[in-house]
Amino acid sequence: MRLPQYSAAAGRGAVRRRTGLFAALTAMALAAALTGCGTGTPATHTASGAGAAADADAVEPLAGTPEPRLPVTVRSADGEDVTVTSADRIVPLTGSLSEIVFTLGFGGQVVARDITATFEQAEKLPVVTRAHDVSAESVLSLRPTVVLADTTTGPAEAIDQIRDAGIALVVVEPARELADVGRRIGTVAAALGVTSAGDELQARTESRIAAVRKTIPTRGEGDAPRVAFLYLRGSASVYLLGGRESGASSLLEAAGAVDAGKASGLKKDFTAITSEALAEAAPDAILVMTKGLESVGGVDGLVKIPGVGETPAGMDRRIVSVDDGVLLNYGPRTDRVLAELVEQLYPDAGTGR
Repeated sequence: MRLPQYSAAAGRGAVRRRTGLFAALTAMALAAALTGCGTGTPATHTASGAGAAADADAVEPLAGTPEPRLPVTVRSADGEDVTVTSADRIVPLTGSLSEIVFTLGFGGQVVARDITATFEQAEKLPVVTRAHDVSAESVLSLRPTVVLADTTTGPAEAIDQIRDAGIALVVVEPARELADVGRRIGTVAAALGVTSAGDELQARTESRIAAVRKTIPTRGEGDAPRVAFLYLRGSASVYLLGGRESGASSLLEAAGAVDAGKASGLKKDFTAITSEALAEAAPDAILVMTKGLESVGGVDGLVKIPGVGETPAGMDRRIVSVDDGVLLNYGPRTDRVLAELVEQLYPDAGTGR
């Protein structure tokens, strides 16, 4: 999913301003208390992605204990040169950053979490965000030695307050596609002084993704399933169809599918669902986040959204769902996400897991 970006030239306060569709959607959603061989036929949905949810509940740290080589000075994505002198007390301010930090082996040093860090190793940590907005007071009360944010973290005042208190705060560019996975892992590892562990995790992640891609069944030209990514938050009446910048295209294409929204000409991240847009997309299957599906009353509720029931996917109830906390992270668990997509899209072929 495309996220708002920083511009170092815009000034330190402005560069961290949270704007854009995704920030607004997330705030609304949380405030509303949430969410064969051959051609390969998309799965008929029966279990709301239960396999994905189970797999996504925990991260798998590298073996051994990380030994940071500090201090290090790294260039933050907002243009600041940041010197990290200690990784003893870490606060990652997004769930995807938490996933990387824990997988690198720093779980014992993490002292807080963002509300989107949903995996089991992080669940008992204090939450320092409210509807994704950071509470600077909560962060500073935990005496962090390093804070990791990305370009969607805000508000700007909270970020400034943390940095002005003398805390090493490193901003990381978000990942928007499969090709960004290794870069993001490497950036976090460098900031924590464990470059070699970052190299190891990159290699492990890329190897696992490559292994999953080998399980995708061979199809004839033009036989790739068309999959539409829908962002749903029923309690906030948010029903959106993903386009080229939604963040899901790379995953769908890696799974051997066509992003139906992108293929139909939608160039933005999301557009409101209409019968016309869905008819143009003509998806064979629909990809949703698990809580989003729950928020509209499951598959029965989803097919009642205008236009959905008339698509090939809606008529056949071919729904693919993946856990919210991992679908678009593009991190160390991306192989699991890809495997779940492949498994649900091609149930007769399997993924060999």
